[in-house]
Amino acid sequence: MGNQEILDKLRDTIVNQDIAGCAVATQEALDAGVSAFDAINGGLSVGMKIIGEKFEEAVIFLPQIMMSAKAMNAAMEILTPLLAEEKPGEGVGTAITFVQEGDIHDIGHRLVSTMLGANGFKIVDLGVDVSNDKILDEVVKLKGQKMVLVGSALMTTSMLGQKDTVEMLKEEGLRDAVKIMFGGAPVSQGWIDEIGADATAENAADASRVALELMS
Repeated sequence: MGNQEILDKLRDTIVNQDIAGCAVATQEALDAGVSAFDAINGGLSVGMKIIGEKFEEAVIFLPQIMMSAKAMNAAMEILTPLLAEEKPGEGVGTAITFVQEGDIHDIGHRLVSTMLGANGFKIVDLGVDVSNDKILDEVVKLKGQKMVLVGSALMTTSMLGQKDTVEMLKEEGLRDAVKIMFGGAPVSQGWIDEIGADATAENAADASRVALELMS
């Protein structure tokens, strides 16, 4: 089996939501001499891109996209330890992902984190119900690196905290050190403009495209 066939097989396990098959195909790719970096960029992320497009077109829905994300995670458990050895420091930047304080809805958050990871971002996942102090600590730690804050909120009440996050970074003199994108059902472009953030996205597939544009 040639390298392209191996990569196509990886792609198809993502598209077909084959969790166990994805892990097996990932190990087979490594055993055949395919690098972890190429497995992600030439196979797995291609599959996630197809899944994202199908989701945008309403050909598939949330249960399917979550299964594909689980397949991707199964592969990444195998590949992540190898990435630092292969490509130290390589990547498009760091994405600090979190759900705003007061909110514990994490399906969209986990999906966005997976999609960003598949597109070359180093992911720092702060989890749910995240305070501004915790966000600030992470931004300070990574100051000087290319980074984007990716926060989500499913409720109007927690969405209001996004404004506080931007204000906090301004007060600490760190606003220019990081790009900021927010998402979630109540978030609109008008809200992003009002609070002085950089971008929003309609869904997980769109989030990776927007984040890549912010880093370019």
